[in-house]
Amino acid sequence: MKRFLCHIVLFCLLPGVAPAQQVVSIAIDGTINPVTSDYIQRGIDKAARENAACLVIQLNTPGGLLKSTRVIVSSILDAPLPVVVYVSPNGAHAGSAGVFITMAGHIAAMAPGTNIGAAHPVSMQQMDPVMNEKATNDAAAFIRTIAQNRNRDTIWAEKAVRYSLSITAKEALEQNIIDLVAVDIPDLLRKIDGKIIETRTGAKTLHTADASVETEKMTWIENLLNILADPNIAYILMMLGFYGLLFELYSPGAIFPGVIGGICIILAFYAMHTLPVNYAALALILFGILLFILEIKIISHGLLSIGGTIALLMGSLMLIRKESSLEFVQLSKAIVIPAVAVTAAFFLFVVTMGIRAQKRQPVTGMEALMNGWGTALESFEQTGNVMIAGEIWQAESRGGTIEKGQKIKVTGRKKFLLFVEPVQTNN
Repeated sequence: MKRFLCHIVLFCLLPGVAPAQQVVSIAIDGTINPVTSDYIQRGIDKAARENAACLVIQLNTPGGLLKSTRVIVSSILDAPLPVVVYVSPNGAHAGSAGVFITMAGHIAAMAPGTNIGAAHPVSMQQMDPVMNEKATNDAAAFIRTIAQNRNRDTIWAEKAVRYSLSITAKEALEQNIIDLVAVDIPDLLRKIDGKIIETRTGAKTLHTADASVETEKMTWIENLLNILADPNIAYILMMLGFYGLLFELYSPGAIFPGVIGGICIILAFYAMHTLPVNYAALALILFGILLFILEIKIISHGLLSIGGTIALLMGSLMLIRKESSLEFVQLSKAIVIPAVAVTAAFFLFVVTMGIRAQKRQPVTGMEALMNGWGTALESFEQTGNVMIAGEIWQAESRGGTIEKGQKIKVTGRKKFLLFVEPVQTNN
């Protein structure tokens, strides 16, 4: 037994022979946001804690927030173990923020059929050109720093930021943007096997040809928060929350609309906390909702609803404040316009119904008797009893003597005394 153990130890110590190591893998498929940055940091911590050979980040993103991107890049550059950024699967894209993250990896790889580039999304509002230029210059300097740190092409990196250049995996390899092209994870691990990587804690030699891969997925809470980080989801939750609270105010005791509305409002405000929200626009939205509420209480013949619609639309379009055209985060018009239209239509419908109700003749109570018709139950010149709508009322004649059985018409009232006049009928 002792001899067998000695053989194992000697085999492990032989030059050029090393035991296979473990690799931790995480996947980013969506926009870059604070949840994504926390997830990547958790992956780095887990790989370091388990003494893994490296962390593989499978990346497929259209871009995201520059602030979160900076946090991710800092985490990768300061990682105590090699971080491999792998743009995959086939057809994936590393856009905008994805370019920064890919180039920050100790090893950058792409799958065939993928592309990388800083595509500028189309913004719904006109950005301040001076502020946008400052943000672009800052981002260009940032990506040059990353490229210099990783010995990659700084010229292309800056052009990708300034001119939205996008290239294929093959072109990226030829221009020294990435280190290799790999078909899948096993192929990637075989190709990086034996590479010596400089990290914050020193040089690391990768032994990944036969390494086992442990996939670290997002927790259900991270998945939920990642969904909420979508500005369109946050906007929908906010509007649903307002509707729920309004229904609860109009129907006190319903409970369900108020509870659901409160939950939606809290989730929406959490999501907006992670997004670059324009608080002036948020104030416009709240002001618009207030005008809609006042329309129910104050007769303005639709003027308050028109003002509420304008405030809601302007606030919605301005809600997300983008610091740079490089940021891939915006509200979709396909969400905003229907939401505003439905809200305006609902309140205009309520106002219309209220005006009609005010104009409608009463059908019950004392007011319903006005201009009503009836029959005299007795002959009288001043006061007597009449039958109206199946009820007996005391009436005062305002048109001379009224004979028993004669048709009468109500012309007024004083408390419970009706003023009537005889109706002449043709025999």
